[in-house]
Amino acid sequence: MKSSLSEQSRPLASGARVARVRPGPALAVLATAQLMVVLDSSIVYIALPSIQTDLGFSGTGLEWVVNAYTLTYGGLMLLGGRAGDLLGRRKVFLSGILLFTLASLGGGFAEDRSWLLAARAVQGIGAAVISPSALALVANTFPEGARRNRALGVYAAVSGSGAAIGLIAGGMLTDWISWRWVLFVNVPVGIGPLALSRYVPHGSLSPRRGRFDLAGAVTVTGAVTALVLALVRVPSHGWQDPTTDACLGACVLLLVAFVSVEARGRDPLVPLRMFADRKRSGSYAVMLLTAGAMFGMFFFLTQFIQVVLAFGPLRAGFAFLPTSLAIVLTTQIASRLIGRVGAAPVLLVGQILFGCGLAWLSRISVATTYAEGIAPPLVLMGLGLGCVFVPLTVTCVAGVAEGEAGLASGLLSTSQQIGGALGLATLVTVATRTTEDRMHGAAAGPGPALDACVHGWATAYGTASGLAALAALVTLVAVGGRGPREPGRHRAPR
Repeated sequence: MKSSLSEQSRPLASGARVARVRPGPALAVLATAQLMVVLDSSIVYIALPSIQTDLGFSGTGLEWVVNAYTLTYGGLMLLGGRAGDLLGRRKVFLSGILLFTLASLGGGFAEDRSWLLAARAVQGIGAAVISPSALALVANTFPEGARRNRALGVYAAVSGSGAAIGLIAGGMLTDWISWRWVLFVNVPVGIGPLALSRYVPHGSLSPRRGRFDLAGAVTVTGAVTALVLALVRVPSHGWQDPTTDACLGACVLLLVAFVSVEARGRDPLVPLRMFADRKRSGSYAVMLLTAGAMFGMFFFLTQFIQVVLAFGPLRAGFAFLPTSLAIVLTTQIASRLIGRVGAAPVLLVGQILFGCGLAWLSRISVATTYAEGIAPPLVLMGLGLGCVFVPLTVTCVAGVAEGEAGLASGLLSTSQQIGGALGLATLVTVATRTTEDRMHGAAAGPGPALDACVHGWATAYGTASGLAALAALVTLVAVGGRGPREPGRHRAPR
């Protein structure tokens, strides 16, 4: 028993328990699964008008096509990551793929609103299992250092560009076939990893032993779910909505209960020592702030491109192609730079580039053209995000005990989901209030109304650039500097 426990606490950096698989095919399968999850967060955006017409959604009800997925995905992420640690990551990962694929198939055949929303919620459950397990399996398969950095560069490229790829794919499928194919497309993508399951590594050679922390699972899942539910309501109901306030209050109470349970538990679901490492905790904070700015960027720019520039769904999707290409390019460069200069400098450069792109977008107006005012900042932000996602992922899993890799991954993914929901709620509030102030005393008519709306979006982008600046500050204070370990940085032997 003593030997078993010592093996479970052995850090991933040792590389002693790396699964015996073919690394190339394993990475391809894991990256494909992550692409499916990330892509589904945005692929339905451009299809929403068609879904509304076909299934008869109201304006406020339509947002739940997105929120049903976001709520279960964000709320169950920590539980999904810990389930992989306790039950075996390969088993949990493949189960999530199967659930996600079946839910996508069912959603594509939806004949009414309830059917579609239920399918989207089940998709979110599958995604909450897949995402943390996939990242933990990448960390288990590749020993810490240059090989893992390159593998995480591929993984981060998929994660970072997935949202933009989703917009492109959503435009193509909606314009060429039907909105139903934004769900059906997941079926062949999901069958791929299932058919190639022999290439999926096992991660830990033996799952982590211990009792399941039911009290911790209930309180943390309830807290995160309540928080996400409150935040996804803010754009349409505002901060003063009674249900929103009730959810926020429930979140606070459940978090207090969760910390109390975890501090006293013998086998906690989320050991509080996970937050003791300054660099890892800093990476969670940076991810939260970055996601808040990034979700707002896609939300407002999708509307600007279709409403102001009058791009159709397909053309609007391809308008985000520069971001995807820039992310894919930069992640590969960043994964190599980390081994030479460390994670923090690369992360800081990424935040500066991302913030500059957002500041550029804060100058948009009804006269802005795509070539001069949209494409350049999209490239700049893509370059920045490519330099952000790789060091954050590397820092998150560096030095983590093998039996807790899924939890560390789940915490990073949860930070992204909560940050995105919180940032979007905040930025929509800023844009709405700015637009309303602009409309006071303005002439009636569609022209002044559109001008006020664009002014609100521009102000929101200025706020988003402030979030990026705050993320850069956290990088300097928490992630930067020399500590007991420098993730991804290794000196060449003399």
